[in-house]
Amino acid sequence: MIRKLRAMLIKELRQMLRDPKMRIIVFGFPLIQLLVFSFALTLDVRNIDLVLLDYDRSSLTRAVSAAFEASGYFHIEAQVETSAALRDRLDRGLVRGALVFPVGLEADVLAGRGGTVQLLADGTMSNDAGILFSYATSIVQRFNLTLSPDRPVVELVPRSLFNVNLDSRNFYVPGLIVLMIQVTSTLLTSIAIVREKEIGTIEQVLVTPIGRFEFILGKTLPFFITGYLVASLMFVLARLVFGITIRGSLPLLALVVGLNILAYLGLALLISTVSQTQQQALLTAFFIMMPCTLLSGFLFPVANMPLPVQYLTYLNPMRWGFEAITAVVIKGAGLVELQRQIGWELVHAIGFVGVAVVKFRKTV
Repeated sequence: MIRKLRAMLIKELRQMLRDPKMRIIVFGFPLIQLLVFSFALTLDVRNIDLVLLDYDRSSLTRAVSAAFEASGYFHIEAQVETSAALRDRLDRGLVRGALVFPVGLEADVLAGRGGTVQLLADGTMSNDAGILFSYATSIVQRFNLTLSPDRPVVELVPRSLFNVNLDSRNFYVPGLIVLMIQVTSTLLTSIAIVREKEIGTIEQVLVTPIGRFEFILGKTLPFFITGYLVASLMFVLARLVFGITIRGSLPLLALVVGLNILAYLGLALLISTVSQTQQQALLTAFFIMMPCTLLSGFLFPVANMPLPVQYLTYLNPMRWGFEAITAVVIKGAGLVELQRQIGWELVHAIGFVGVAVVKFRKTV
């Protein structure tokens, strides 16, 4: 019995590992992902970009700004002149918060009346916004102690935008919808072509006049329509069960969802064209989906990741789909604010589908 089991074990190991692609999937992907994720994923909230709107332009406001910079948590990304410019940066997701100093702040403090500093935070990620307020409160408290140990001099007034009550469902439910779109679009489509190879029907396609583009398009459209239907049902369910209201334009939401689905389908078809078996395709799709999810900004903010990893996330279709969809749903963002996200979604959609068409060959 032992000899039979040993022979079976050796046979299965040889069968699994003789394919170079399987060796990469089994050994290469886990090790690479461990190294990347160990550096990239952290629950600490750092590198918080702020925009500054200083109506007072006094030595006191410069001192408060310097205290925020010196904390190691905040970075003054830019100083703007109007509230409209401030709101534009928040709408486009270029910064995660804003400091607003009112006129006469230093005069009020010198007169003993005290003053207020407003901190606006992007409440899209409710947990991060709460941590941001906590950091800022501590900084202002320490600043007050340096000026007057007896009484507060500057009072921080926090305000959350887009998610006033910092309700986590307003963020996690749309994020889960984006995740489910990725899972349903990628897993099912990744076996579309390789299944034809395994069951032998690919040979029937070889003798038809169908071109590569028509074949890939025919494989894509059914899953594209299905993805739209599934996404629509999830948004309806989110509205009925969780009360999630879509603040932005429905046509714009349909556009960003469609581009995101198309990017996933192109990636999945690319996996299917280069795979030899359905098992290989599913394993490859799984190992690609996990880093796409973890490096999308859904679970861990991209701004907290090391700079090389941040550049790596540009290749992640889920990052741009997540940013675009949540911006439309939670912020009510428009086409102008989403130019960057839509541009990258187009790059991914056209790029992945184009490469899948090129890689596919009407040969056995």
